[in-house]
Amino acid sequence: MKFDIRMTSLASLAFWSAHGAVAQDYPLKAIRCIVPFSAGGGTDTIARLVGAKVSASVGQTFVVENRVGADGRLGTEMAAKAARDGYTILLVSNLHSISSSVFSKLPYDPVKDFAGITLAATTPNMLVVHPSVPARSVGDLVRLARSQPGKLNFGTSGLAQTGHLSGELLKTVAKISMTHVPFKGTAEATIAVVGGHVDMVFGSVATLVPHAKAGTLRALAITAAQRSAVVPEVRTMIESGFPGFVTMTWYGYLAPAGTPKAIISKLNTELVSGLKTADVRERLLAIGLDPSVNAPEEYDEFIRTEVVRWSKVVKDAGIKLE
Repeated sequence: MKFDIRMTSLASLAFWSAHGAVAQDYPLKAIRCIVPFSAGGGTDTIARLVGAKVSASVGQTFVVENRVGADGRLGTEMAAKAARDGYTILLVSNLHSISSSVFSKLPYDPVKDFAGITLAATTPNMLVVHPSVPARSVGDLVRLARSQPGKLNFGTSGLAQTGHLSGELLKTVAKISMTHVPFKGTAEATIAVVGGHVDMVFGSVATLVPHAKAGTLRALAITAAQRSAVVPEVRTMIESGFPGFVTMTWYGYLAPAGTPKAIISKLNTELVSGLKTADVRERLLAIGLDPSVNAPEEYDEFIRTEVVRWSKVVKDAGIKLE
């Protein structure tokens, strides 16, 4: 028995020593970061800005690979099936935590098939209305919607996007009826509400603030936990009487499940360091993204919570996509 215990202990020590050595030498070649969306968007911008910092720090190339298709599912599936060696990672948006609820068949599990590295950035939504809508607060809007069930409509950047789910969440918690009008992107939805073709929209703060400041749209609330420094006069949904109403677009790094923890830890150190550099923070803040980082286990728990949270909203709204 003593021999068995000793041999088991030696085997365990050898295993962890080997993994420690691998992590110490890592990386020995280029790191591939899959971005499951097209170039130029928030995900791509973060990947390239931070990737340049990581490359300079570790002395290896950080390759950003855009794998576009199926609303992000194509690139995500590729990452899920990649080698678990730290040389392929993935940068996702909050759609990662929504997909399993809206698609009946998903070729990967958003929780079980990935290991969190770190959250990267967040940005809240803002609820704005066309000036012709007689509402100057969320309370006014709710009362108006209750007096005219189904008459008010809200535009979004597309089905099952953050803006859509924000609107569906408001319908549920406020017990009101509104009509959803999906567009092909934030730009189209914004043009529609500015032109008075739809009554309101939940959209990114960065996109809508200029219109709110110009008076072409009226801001009613932001969906963050605290007020935004960009528009400090705009109340949060929580202050407007809806406890816990926080919705945001977020971005974060993942690795295939089973990637050694020591390598995950090293990736976390490098990516967090890149996100915290002054010039990266400045560039991200300029486009409305707030650099936000956390530990791998915290990011794992964050994703689990988001999956559960949005599954309820999706179920209540009856949203299903193929």
